Amino acid sequence: MTNASNVRAERKEASQRSFSVQDYMKFILPSLIGIMLFIIPISNGEGITIPVAFLASQLNNVFVDQIPAFATGVIILSVLGSLIAVIAKPQFIIENTFLNKLLNVSKFWLIARVLGAIFTVIALTEVGPEFISSENTGGMLLFSLLPILLTTFLLAGFLLPLLLNFGLLEFFGALTMKIMRPIFKLPGRSSLDCLASWVGDGTIGVLLTTKQYEEGYYTKREAAVIATTFSVVSITFTIVVIQYLNLDKYFLHYYATIVIAGLAAAVIMPRIPPLSRKADTGYEHATLVKETSIPAGTSYAQWGLEQAVSKAKTNTSIKATLKEGLQNVLDMWMGVLPIVMAIGVTALVIAEFTPVFSILGKPFEPILTLMQIPEADQAAQTMVVGFADMFLPAIIGSGIESELTRFVIACVSVTQLIYLSEMGGLLLGSKLPVSFKDLVLIFLIRTAITLPIVAIAAHIIF
Repeated sequence: MTNASNVRAERKEASQRSFSVQDYMKFILPSLIGIMLFIIPISNGEGITIPVAFLASQLNNVFVDQIPAFATGVIILSVLGSLIAVIAKPQFIIENTFLNKLLNVSKFWLIARVLGAIFTVIALTEVGPEFISSENTGGMLLFSLLPILLTTFLLAGFLLPLLLNFGLLEFFGALTMKIMRPIFKLPGRSSLDCLASWVGDGTIGVLLTTKQYEEGYYTKREAAVIATTFSVVSITFTIVVIQYLNLDKYFLHYYATIVIAGLAAAVIMPRIPPLSRKADTGYEHATLVKETSIPAGTSYAQWGLEQAVSKAKTNTSIKATLKEGLQNVLDMWMGVLPIVMAIGVTALVIAEFTPVFSILGKPFEPILTLMQIPEADQAAQTMVVGFADMFLPAIIGSGIESELTRFVIACVSVTQLIYLSEMGGLLLGSKLPVSFKDLVLIFLIRTAITLPIVAIAAHIIF
């Protein structure tokens, strides 16, 4: 054995000896609970979900009548706090890192928060323009979407540290490093973000990515790619879409098509603009943590376990973990909810009361005709209306007679990923380096990539 090999063996043994049973349990127990809550699928009687989403829905059901008013109060509080922070700049806010980041926002985001608050009050009181309070615009967001987001943010915010702070990402990162970096140009830890989205919900994936980015684990490019490429919609939502379009019997074909088209987009998108042009630098207010290479002679599992336990050892305070959870909740409630209302209502009003999306969909008519998609004129606008809300294509396309066309609409609406009423609002309201222009381009490029794949699959199936 060479001297170098001896040194590596000694280091490995010393590293393993430095961990006690208690250290291993600090990694294992919280991580297992985190996996059970965020990753393991369960049946809720209506479909497949994850415990966090199920608990959030139960909480939502219990307080269904109170949550819209509570959400309105949270949004108004966010606006008042932001106005005080931006205009008066009191010391207790400016000198507090968390409050300063939460409330001292730019003028653009201050205006967006104010607009979100106005829309919310109009939707709640039904005093004001009907097109804002309509059940298809502001009413839908306030009474259907915001309660789900508010309860999900509450539980996910407090429980996210189980995934983030006790070594699970380090362990997953080491195991999947060989796959994620060469194929998707991403660190291994991003695989957990994708898994949480796939089984749970895309919003949970965005929350995971945002926290990791703000803590310095992702570069701007990596965070933008993960949030817009891997925060896929949940299995549950795909089932809702296919059922609404009356294509239940084709679910396996449908889901296989989504996976194939989604993987194609995931391989291509990080390699082309706008995502490829994002800087490989970290978040401005955090030190970038570079992905470490695995020492020679150490397996991926061994290295992942060592990194995981080392991370878990640093968490010694339950109070600090609870404080972080509370800050997560406040950050999501006060930072994201008003933006979702501002952007979501605007997008839905345009979709519902103007011909904008019908006009924008016109260029897709000859493309769909060329692909031999029946009823191309009716299907064309569904190719772009999904940018406002992911469920709108299913609603508009439900009256189309051709099963092949409805199948194409179902698949494309899911693989496009970007929609302003929820995901777009979350992305723009977060600290992630993604602009509105980026979202438009990503939406169109994903459509261009996935539509031909979906069309080919549809012709094979039908």
